Amino acid sequence: MWEVFFVKIYGFGRISPSQDPSGANRNAIPKNDRLSVKCMAMDFATSDLPLSTPMDVRLDITKLADAAFPLRWGIIGASSISAQWVMCLRECEGATVTAVAARSADRAKEFAAKYGITSSYGSYAEMVAAPDVDIVYVGTITRLHKEHSLLAIEAGKHVLCEKPLAENASDARAMYTASVAKDVMLQDGMWTRFFPAVEHARVAIEAGTIGEVVMTQSDFFDPIYAIQAAPLAFGAQAVPTAITAAGRKASGAIVEYGDEKCAVLTFPPSNCELAEVTELIGTKGRITLEQPGHCPTRITIRVPPPNGVPSRYRTANAPAPVQLFEYPLPGAVSIPRGSPNQHGFLYQAEAVHRCLAAGLRECPQYNQEESLHAMDLLTEINKAKQVATQS
Repeated sequence: MWEVFFVKIYGFGRISPSQDPSGANRNAIPKNDRLSVKCMAMDFATSDLPLSTPMDVRLDITKLADAAFPLRWGIIGASSISAQWVMCLRECEGATVTAVAARSADRAKEFAAKYGITSSYGSYAEMVAAPDVDIVYVGTITRLHKEHSLLAIEAGKHVLCEKPLAENASDARAMYTASVAKDVMLQDGMWTRFFPAVEHARVAIEAGTIGEVVMTQSDFFDPIYAIQAAPLAFGAQAVPTAITAAGRKASGAIVEYGDEKCAVLTFPPSNCELAEVTELIGTKGRITLEQPGHCPTRITIRVPPPNGVPSRYRTANAPAPVQLFEYPLPGAVSIPRGSPNQHGFLYQAEAVHRCLAAGLRECPQYNQEESLHAMDLLTEINKAKQVATQS
């Protein structure tokens, strides 16, 4: 038998300046958002912060209310994902979208009219030079990410670039080097890391709830989503000892970290239905980021009783309490296409505002080190694929 505990959590304690005009309690969490969980296999101590608290706030390097920090956004690329980002920025208290640029002036003008943006440009260079743009969102195709990000960085603008950050690790490093030289933010757009369910998973890992993480399994058709699970599980400083991938179009990889840790990453073609889950497996239990794992609103934590059958045996032989936590999405934002949970972009947008308000140049949820770890893995997997194809 499985024992199931279900907790549904509404919000994660966002406080607007209007609720706290003095700013005296800017980092406070409303009482009804606080969460204390205690059951047979888990014991979270009572805390003033919910388990899903954004990492930047949990580390006390930002304040929740600073999501209202004013930033004027310029958009590079009149793509569908840019449209989704713009619509989410409407829900971010400090955000104003002031400009959009596209390959054609007509396309930019059409996009601006549709989404209520003041200025439109047929030149990316002109837009990044505009005085009413503080930060640039790059929503073009991957092979143009480096070019467009560097254009904005050289103009002294902060940048949030869609994932994957670049085509390879070398390009990503060049982009980060440029951003450091100009003292601007370059944030990898791995929005997965900002979902409350993922924030909760990270807290549980840090607390040792599932013991030492020894394996992760992640599945999504876009490789970078599966790959980012490796640094989440093992940390950005973990050094892979072997990477196995093959095929003309690799559909998966096994990344080994020493003798007893590995990441099993699958990214088969998108013409089939995928599980779309990420599992973080430890010596005492496991955490599942439920479908859709790249933008999860539910997390399951299983930890067998300490006197039970060792967890290496089948679950049927090792009954474990199952805890389900649900984090509903922030608001009913209309999204122009059917991708799931797209208005979860708001979590990342608010983190960017908070971090820039604090003078930071990256968000801790997915910092430069983790971004480059994932880019290194992506590059090495592609190399292994090429070798297999040529042999």
